[in-house]
Amino acid sequence: MERHLVAVLALDEVVGFDLGTPPQIFNSARDEQERRYYQVRICTPGGRPVRSAARFTVTPDHGLELLERADTVIVAGVHYGARVLEDGTIPDDVREALSAASARGARVMSICTGAFVLAACGLLDGRRATTHWLHADNFRRLFPRVDLDPDVLFVDGGDVLTSAGVGAGIDLCLHLVRKDHGSDVANKAARRCVVPPWRPGGQSQYIERPVPQALDSSTAPARAWALAHLDEPVDLRVLAGHARMSVRTFTRRFREETGVSPGKWLTQQRVERARHLLETTDLAVDQVARHAGFGTGAALRQQMAASLGVSPTAYRTTFRSAG
Repeated sequence: MERHLVAVLALDEVVGFDLGTPPQIFNSARDEQERRYYQVRICTPGGRPVRSAARFTVTPDHGLELLERADTVIVAGVHYGARVLEDGTIPDDVREALSAASARGARVMSICTGAFVLAACGLLDGRRATTHWLHADNFRRLFPRVDLDPDVLFVDGGDVLTSAGVGAGIDLCLHLVRKDHGSDVANKAARRCVVPPWRPGGQSQYIERPVPQALDSSTAPARAWALAHLDEPVDLRVLAGHARMSVRTFTRRFREETGVSPGKWLTQQRVERARHLLETTDLAVDQVARHAGFGTGAALRQQMAASLGVSPTAYRTTFRSAG
């Protein structure tokens, strides 16, 4: 069996997790005789050692010539200090090698900030793409011709694919295994790696929105009360009363402390409650909806689709044993 060659490109300030993800996932994709479907190789410009963001040195076995015969080319993410994150430029030999690989039909993808490298080659111009949400503003500044969507785990553009940060690289690699060899192979690879077998690309990156430490004039007491009563109707006036503020002051202070309106925050918390119930119980979707305060299964499906890009049933499937 001729194995699919995956070339992983590492540049200076490479993120170690991103570099290690493709070998781990693709080497775990095997047939019934335990034969690997892929061979994964690491390359760097000139085959030279590169420094990782964690301050260890990566010594590759290959230079950029590996990209000339690779079936899939993956650009690992880079961390602060990498030039491409500062001015959007990459060395000419890297740009030429990636562009040539794409032009001859190789599948090209990036993990996390590797999207900056693909964008610097012009491979994302006019395309929808994603990267880590922390770098979204800088990405838009450097590459305005790219249709950036920082709220999803990955974007499959067919011949060019991009993923968000760290764990989303696992999702995209499993997605490719599933496309190439089906769900059974991908599920077994995920089980071997002890990771969730499937998270759809349109799912939210689950960006954390930390709540500031409570102050004397904080809305924290109202938020605590709301969390204990998510399954009940929650009125803005009642929330303001628990904070001992007028509705106007409460609304302003709430947005200052959480970054969102009370209504949006409440919906986020109800979605989180629904997620927890879907992951940890066998309650029917309608029951989950009532416990989370959405009332009906239809309302829950609408809210999960809007915020996570996935249905309650599909979300629950992720947390059940793979077949």
